[in-house]
Amino acid sequence: MGTRKKGVEFVKHITEIIQKSKGFENHLEKVKILDGGDGVCRAELKVDQDHVNMYKFLHGGYIVTLVDMITTYALMSKPCHPGVSVDLSVNFLNGAKLGDDVIIEASLSKVGKYLAFIDCTLKHKNDDRVVAHGTHLKYVKFD
Repeated sequence: MGTRKKGVEFVKHITEIIQKSKGFENHLEKVKILDGGDGVCRAELKVDQDHVNMYKFLHGGYIVTLVDMITTYALMSKPCHPGVSVDLSVNFLNGAKLGDDVIIEASLSKVGKYLAFIDCTLKHKNDDRVVAHGTHLKYVKFD
């Protein structure tokens, strides 16, 4: 369920979820949660061998995973259900190579009675060039 934690407490909470995961979330073990709370989550990734395609660029499938998970963490920072995905869309704008540092920022645009809208941007840490931009629509009405 959601949490009202912010800052350091939010970082600890999400990091613990990732570290304890025995499922899909363990794919984020090298992602560092930097900050979050109140509908926002900010993370960092150093692109490693585990994250690249055969051309040594950050794999598109991994980018989609980052958008999915970091937007969900942003939603979890609000007191609501983390929801289930209804739609996930990602535009790939620039590549990130092996060894690059990437910042992932997700923010909640709106939470309604049934749906939550969350945006996410991946940027190069050194020059703010956008790697990808994603939007995530989640169903959140669970009574």
